[in-house]
Amino acid sequence: MFRFDHLTVPAIRTELPGPRAAELLARDTVHVSGSYTRVYPLVVEEGSGAVIVDVDGNRFLDFTAGIAVANTGHCHPQVVAAIQDQAAKLIHMSGTDFYYRPQIELAERLSQLAPGPSAKKVFFCNSGAEAIEAALKLARWHTERSRVIAFFGAFHGRTYGAMSLSGSKLTHRRGFSPLVPDVHHVNFPKNEPGAAERLIRELEETVFHRTAPPEEVAAIFVEPIQGEGGYYALPEGCLEALRELCDKYGIMLVLDEVQSGFGRTGKMFAVQHTEVEPDIVCMAKGIASGLPLGAIVAKATVMDWPPGSHASTFGGNPIACRAALATLELLEGGYIANAVVRGEQLRAGLRTLPELSNVRGKGLMVAADLPTPARKEAVIDACFRKGLLLPGCGASAL
Repeated sequence: MFRFDHLTVPAIRTELPGPRAAELLARDTVHVSGSYTRVYPLVVEEGSGAVIVDVDGNRFLDFTAGIAVANTGHCHPQVVAAIQDQAAKLIHMSGTDFYYRPQIELAERLSQLAPGPSAKKVFFCNSGAEAIEAALKLARWHTERSRVIAFFGAFHGRTYGAMSLSGSKLTHRRGFSPLVPDVHHVNFPKNEPGAAERLIRELEETVFHRTAPPEEVAAIFVEPIQGEGGYYALPEGCLEALRELCDKYGIMLVLDEVQSGFGRTGKMFAVQHTEVEPDIVCMAKGIASGLPLGAIVAKATVMDWPPGSHASTFGGNPIACRAALATLELLEGGYIANAVVRGEQLRAGLRTLPELSNVRGKGLMVAADLPTPARKEAVIDACFRKGLLLPGCGASAL
């Protein structure tokens, strides 16, 4: 199915970076923003399935999935065919001002797939950060309230609203104040008995009592499984408790499924490991197998903002929507089920490695801890030199 299936992987044939990569890296240093977080000197030429080939012909096994994007593998033939077919018909006609079939069909599918029985509506954008910004605006509009609550350890993006909601690293915030006001952070609960009760107690007795009157809170933003925060899942019962609390005070429950959505955890969305229905779900990354596309799916009764209140020139682009429709077909056709099987295999294998601890995760959203942050960075670099691409998360996790 994939172009490199017959080749041995990994296969490193030059020093890293190789000569062609080194030349491109030198040009990049001169012309490209230094704000990007490049971990190792990988200069990509091709990708197919779980394989990346660099400009010097070195082949790598990609455990980053293109940084949580390539849920169907790099350049899946069915996705490529959908992109090519659509590109020959219509590349762009802004969905803000006009209508076209791929956007309508994708909105229908996402409305059907989103968690919970309520009727849904979809707003399209280009990225996870844009989805968070849209959800923040919609929650404030719908509730006519200003305050929002998020969690320490969360990463929601780097635009101003998303950055203000994030509570992961100072490097995301340092030098960019003032941030969006009325954002309050609470501790992400640890996975231990009574976690849900302690979380609600902190919100009721501390946040609502001292800093954020509940009648002024528009939304609670939460990742069902924190991504950059370390691949920690909300403990059992916490989502249900948050749903009950939000219902009590008329607060929107907004789930950030940008990294955990589209099959990665063995369900289409991570929240579907519970029976909870959120008011708004934010999604991007794996939605279109690598094309820039994001969305929020909200209860139809919540998505009540008027024409002109929010829009996007490129959000829901025809080609991205066709790629997303092909991606969803593949996910439902076996890729989600495969994530369950391969995830169990991966966790079992990781537990046999003596230096790793706290192996955790659902489906293929898997992490394990190393003893120190420095050791994590050393292992990531050593794996790169051997031909395995790994991302880090949290302080010392792979």
